[in-house]
Amino acid sequence: MADIIARCEAKGLRMTDQRRIVARVITEADDHPDTEEVYARASKLDPRISIATVYRTVKLFEEAGILDRLEFGDGRARYEDAERDHHDHLIDVHTGEVIEFVDPEIEALQEKIAERLGYKLVGHRLELLGTPFKKS
Repeated sequence: MADIIARCEAKGLRMTDQRRIVARVITEADDHPDTEEVYARASKLDPRISIATVYRTVKLFEEAGILDRLEFGDGRARYEDAERDHHDHLIDVHTGEVIEFVDPEIEALQEKIAERLGYKLVGHRLELLGTPFKKS
């Protein structure tokens, strides 16, 4: 929470109590909440917070580079701290479950592909969509 708040303040954003609550909710999330989920969690901490405030705050944090917006193909924008350690996502298309993973082989292959095409890789996002194998 302090990290997101500190980064917001360093960027010159005014941090109201309600913005601090949104920062806290996102920091404490172990999933990838959409704005409605952030609102539900924030309103438990402060029943006076409005959904409009949460929408504006999430948009502000995203525009400031504090949050990453994620699209997992379910029509909902989800969010996570932009400065989390790098990871990729595997999304179960039936349940919406999101599994975070890091694979050194994939990382190395992406570097090789960029180099072969004449580029230095400066970042990437990988989202795999899948369905579980049927258990016999």
